[in-house]
Amino acid sequence: MTTSLPRLHVRRRVDDTESPVSAMLKLNPMSAGLVLFESVMGGETRGRYSFIGMAPDLWWRVRDGKAETALTQDFKEVLSTSADIMGSLRDFIDACKVTGMDGLPPMAAGAFGYLGYDMVRYVEDLPAAKPDPNGVPEAMLMRPGVVLIFDGVRQEIIIAAPERGGEAATLARIDAVEAQLDQAMPPSRPNDAPIEKLDFTSNTEKSRYLAMVEKAKTYIHAGDIFQVVPSQRFSAPFERSPFAFYRALRRLNPSPFMFYVNFGAFQISGSSPEILVRVRNGTVTVRPIAGTLPRGATPEADLANEQKLISDPKERAEHLMLLDLGRNDVGRVAERGTVDVTESFTVERYSHVMHIVSNVQGKLKPGEDMVSALAAGFPAGTTSGAPKIRAMEIITELEPHARGVYAGGVGYFGAGGDMDTCIALRTAVFAGGKI
Repeated sequence: MTTSLPRLHVRRRVDDTESPVSAMLKLNPMSAGLVLFESVMGGETRGRYSFIGMAPDLWWRVRDGKAETALTQDFKEVLSTSADIMGSLRDFIDACKVTGMDGLPPMAAGAFGYLGYDMVRYVEDLPAAKPDPNGVPEAMLMRPGVVLIFDGVRQEIIIAAPERGGEAATLARIDAVEAQLDQAMPPSRPNDAPIEKLDFTSNTEKSRYLAMVEKAKTYIHAGDIFQVVPSQRFSAPFERSPFAFYRALRRLNPSPFMFYVNFGAFQISGSSPEILVRVRNGTVTVRPIAGTLPRGATPEADLANEQKLISDPKERAEHLMLLDLGRNDVGRVAERGTVDVTESFTVERYSHVMHIVSNVQGKLKPGEDMVSALAAGFPAGTTSGAPKIRAMEIITELEPHARGVYAGGVGYFGAGGDMDTCIALRTAVFAGGKI
């Protein structure tokens, strides 16, 4: 017996005055189960679509080596538990499928959230992760009951809701969201005030971090690895609104992947320049970024920095190494002969820096899906090193804590089979009164 998929109900409203930020303020950005994704392509041109996922009716998380699904974000009533993490992820994505996606952007329905860096341990054989002081799950996704899509070209808002619980209840959810959008803007709250300079402390003393670097260099000289990417975590007390932080971040550092995720007990805010893995119409894409210089103060200085960056032997060698790693990752799940470098050593400009960027694509071979594509490229070589497995072993040895959200993936698994994830870079986690 097969169960029919729920139908997606769609309502469109022409609206050239509402922005994703104003809508979030009306919806209350501190409500649990609310995500916002925006995009500024190349750091300079705003992407066509922004979207908000809200009113989730199903949750999935990974904690302590187990995947769980539940109806609410507190997981007080767990529906299922599994030690087969990737199989459970596929089951959750299947539970997000709908009909009626034709003509709609791929994010109109699906699973939204993040997979932390340490999820790689369910794909590769690596040493056990160290504790994470933040205490956030290794991964967490939600199935929105309503998605708002802001179409910047057509100047309209698409409200999409899968029919679950009956047609009347689904239309009532859409009506309720429209009523919220029709409200006046709420007054500013005290913790929305401008954020003052924060006093950050690292989880790694300077002497220990320098010792980590020296130890990593011994592994390079011994021939274990070509590169490893050590990291440290900074934290500070934080009582302001995490959404106020996001609003400041999106102004100061506009990027291709900007996100605000509120999962109740914690929030995530980030502005990432880099795709982790994308699947669109059966094509898998990775886009390695390696090589960085600051923007010039004048057009002439900017051009001079570009020429300096693209001609630097060290930057070119590092980028080529990570480009080869990206080709290898795509090749693991792509049909033979379809892997193609569609852009090579392109310089992209962002608000404060410029990067060397390449683009690798391939056609997914039969039997592979967006989960296997994500696993093939997870985590990115730009945050781990090369060869990837040995570099991650060294990271586990050297770093004092699990990485958590950092260097994992944030994004969505679309109900129509497409996926878009970015690397969690330039990202903050808010939990327990800290950032």
